[in-house]
Amino acid sequence: MTRQMTGAEMVIQALKDQGVDHIFGYPGGAVLPIYDEIFQQEDIRHILVRHEQGAGHAAEGYARSTGKVGVLLVTSGPGATNAVTPLADALMDSIPLVCISGQVPTSLIGSDAFQECDTSGITRPCTKHNYLVRSVEELPRILHEAFYVARSGRPGPVVVDIPKDVQFATGTYHGPSNVSHKTYHPQLKGDLDAVRKAVDMLVNAKKPILYTGGGVINSGTEACQMLRELVALTGFPITSTLMGLGAYPASGKEWLGMLGMHGTYEANMAMHECDVMLCVGARFDDRITGRLDAFSPNSKKIHIDIDPSSINKIVQVDLGIVGDVGHVLEDMVRIWRAGGKKNDKQDLATWWERIKIWRKRDCLAYRPNEDVIMPQYALQRLSEKLKGRDYYITTEVGQHQMWAAQFLGFEEPHRWMTSGGLGTMGYGFPAAIGVQTAHPESLVVDISGDGSVQMNIQELATAIQHNLPVKIMILNNEHLGMVRQWQQLLHGNRLSNSYVEAMPDFVKLADAYGAKGIVCDKPDKLDAAIDEMIAYDGPVIFDCRVAKLANCFPMIPSGRAHNDMLFSDEAEDETMIANAIGDAGKKLV
Repeated sequence: MTRQMTGAEMVIQALKDQGVDHIFGYPGGAVLPIYDEIFQQEDIRHILVRHEQGAGHAAEGYARSTGKVGVLLVTSGPGATNAVTPLADALMDSIPLVCISGQVPTSLIGSDAFQECDTSGITRPCTKHNYLVRSVEELPRILHEAFYVARSGRPGPVVVDIPKDVQFATGTYHGPSNVSHKTYHPQLKGDLDAVRKAVDMLVNAKKPILYTGGGVINSGTEACQMLRELVALTGFPITSTLMGLGAYPASGKEWLGMLGMHGTYEANMAMHECDVMLCVGARFDDRITGRLDAFSPNSKKIHIDIDPSSINKIVQVDLGIVGDVGHVLEDMVRIWRAGGKKNDKQDLATWWERIKIWRKRDCLAYRPNEDVIMPQYALQRLSEKLKGRDYYITTEVGQHQMWAAQFLGFEEPHRWMTSGGLGTMGYGFPAAIGVQTAHPESLVVDISGDGSVQMNIQELATAIQHNLPVKIMILNNEHLGMVRQWQQLLHGNRLSNSYVEAMPDFVKLADAYGAKGIVCDKPDKLDAAIDEMIAYDGPVIFDCRVAKLANCFPMIPSGRAHNDMLFSDEAEDETMIANAIGDAGKKLV
């Protein structure tokens, strides 16, 4: 398509040509020409949020649940600065976003005009790439290029900052044919010789493990299928980061659970004692490795990642393979099959026997209570109620997030949306709005804390306006739970500003917005409350009152090695351990 358009028209046409059907935004003076074009068309649905941070997180949820690029539209100055947090969040978690921001006219840039800020300068550290559009003639190329950069290679957020005079100006629009970037050309195929070497290393391993991350999910459903085929071929144990949950089914017999700071004992111990580690689409972040100099000290490490800067960035590996993990895993499976590769069955059986002993510790054990709802129990009951349903889970950040990762098993990718790298309180609810927008017939539940939910509670109005039946399940312990836990365990129980006073009545708050409010504080009434939450055909705030001082275990304290974990009293019970694994096994725990 080539024809004359205003810059504002070009924005809308480019979005249509890129297959965009939903955008999340908030109008302001510097983007009014674009909003005028939105008014005059019906192909793209605009979701009016109540805060630009909500727009960014909603676009993230939309992107992560669909695999598409999420789009947000904000005005200049405070509109753009309010979007910085979700942009940083998306960069850390490799989420493809395009943020279109308005800017003051080009003649006023640098003059401290009303609602002016240096958007490209401010967002440069928290975006994959950004653009300040100087003329209407370059606008079509930049818009299409922004989508290419956001979705290709390691996904990430891109900002396109468009001055108001460029939106009014008229120029020639060009469609998205042959879109690329003059310098950015990510490598998709891995080096075959390196892949063969990796296969040989795995074949000869006595204690192998697959360590997977969000890169597998970002690569797409075919990459997840290749991962599952590799596990089926090899019989190797597999674990995952927080961001990678769902790439391999939680019900799989080779699944060890999540690893890292609040991961399972068996996953962390297997990582510590393995002799060959295959890292697929993960980045060795500090919540996984613990103390670096003690991380998996006796293993050979293979790292597959599409981002060459991630390899040897934190942990020195023995073999790095740059490429899209889907392509590399496909080559690995093909080479394994073609060569009739097989591990030593006895070595692998011995390794699994050791893992089974670690499993028997029951590291997620907690003490049930007939009078008070334990947060773990609440999530176990929710998990039971979700079986057989088409559902998506988002979370805020804190103890509830880790309990959700531990107790909600995910069988498929793109069903679990959480803020991993930046750890953004206030992420989950607007992200759930984005997910519900993309999947209107599905059940979408945001697992929240009483602190996090208040960060972006204003988006309840968005859910009401757009008929989005999002459910918010608050594990309400009247504290900033993770902060309190760290203060208790690591700061002498000095609970500085972690008790949340002046807590709102969440049922009344829901009613004020026109949503449904539910409250429950007794275990024997929990099932009925969850059923009521799920059955209601609109937005719900479920105030689930849980034990106030429950801690999230296991836990690797900051600065310790990943095999140096703290456990609940139940998991620490030596009598229980001895009964579970016998005297012979007790020496191995």
